[in-house]
Amino acid sequence: MKLCMMSYTVARLPGFDLPNTFKMTNDLGLEGMDMVSLYTYTAAEVRNMADDHQVPIVAYTFFANELGKNTAEERQAGVDKAKVGIETAVALGAPVVMIPPSPPAGITDADLCRRNYIEGLKLIAPFAEQAGVALTVENFPGLYSPFVTSGDFLQAKAAVPSLKLTFDNGNAASGEDVGTSFRKVAKDVAHCHFKDWKIRQDPAEGWRQMRDGRYYKAALIGEGDIDQKATIAAMLEAGYDKYINIEYEGNDYTAVDAIAKAADYLRREIAAAK
Repeated sequence: MKLCMMSYTVARLPGFDLPNTFKMTNDLGLEGMDMVSLYTYTAAEVRNMADDHQVPIVAYTFFANELGKNTAEERQAGVDKAKVGIETAVALGAPVVMIPPSPPAGITDADLCRRNYIEGLKLIAPFAEQAGVALTVENFPGLYSPFVTSGDFLQAKAAVPSLKLTFDNGNAASGEDVGTSFRKVAKDVAHCHFKDWKIRQDPAEGWRQMRDGRYYKAALIGEGDIDQKATIAAMLEAGYDKYINIEYEGNDYTAVDAIAKAADYLRREIAAAK
């Protein structure tokens, strides 16, 4: 398993600078970069930065949540965005694309939203296959998220056979046991995100309700309530040897401190589990 920089983790905190993020990737001993959009750069400029720092771009993430809308006409904008995203991934040299399956505004039925996404993914999958890029969705957080559990993904996989999963352990845990979830989808996992949440039973300001009815707040990997050890055990059991994003959505640490602490924690836990 190889630890990976997630540009989003750095970009959401003050002081984001993409060239410095590539430098940080090397300084922290991470082995790849997941680009979450291009920010203000072209694909060629980002590819040059990656080459200059000898950091492979191992995934490209972009939003196309129109895919969750109710009609083919409404979904077409998402299909068009996805085709551009796949072309961008090819230009970056990224072998994986990920579309976070966020529900569009006004969609409050997770099952309906998932069916809508599946219809859109059917149109995108041949384009990704032709480009030689793995098309993935992730376990996405939220009460109305269309993809949380392994069953959600496997429903889509049955309709779109080439679809793969970016397994997000923190988000998967909001719908089912995280180790069990990974085992059920292990053969289709193309990339991983690790994150953590603190969890409570009752609502409170700053806490977000998830599929399981409980309330979640972002924490640094290893400092929350997600069973990181169970995830690692399931991944080792399955022989997972690909990349793991370090994702952090809290505000208690600077980006460099958060990523450094999380990377140290994950290295210790992975070594201890072997």
